[in-house]
Amino acid sequence: QVRLVESGGGLVQPGGSLRLSCATSARTFRMHKVGWFRQAPEKEREFVASFWWDTGDTVYADSVKGRFTTSRDAAGNKVFLQMNNLDPEDTAVYYCASGLKSTVSVRSQRAYSDWGQGTQVTVSS
Repeated sequence: QVRLVESGGGLVQPGGSLRLSCATSARTFRMHKVGWFRQAPEKEREFVASFWWDTGDTVYADSVKGRFTTSRDAAGNKVFLQMNNLDPEDTAVYYCASGLKSTVSVRSQRAYSDWGQGTQVTVSS
């Protein structure tokens, strides 16, 4: 089973930025899609963004479009989520997930087979 590890969470003021990293225990993320999800207290886990390694295609939730960007490193085993202009509504535990190609929408948790443990992001003054 592939192990994913997120890092980069923390406390930031409204309007600030954070960059999350997702590293894989596999040799590479090639042939995979990587998704970012978040779960706020007492809310369901929701889709944030996805990144197709081989094509570079990205999909974003409307709530983060224009503020968040997902990208990869050149070595092939890390994906990043750059979060700008953060709002208290962005406070949540953020998870990365990976999965092979499937017919399931990248916005669905069912499209991913491996998950990280999550990293806390808190936006507060």
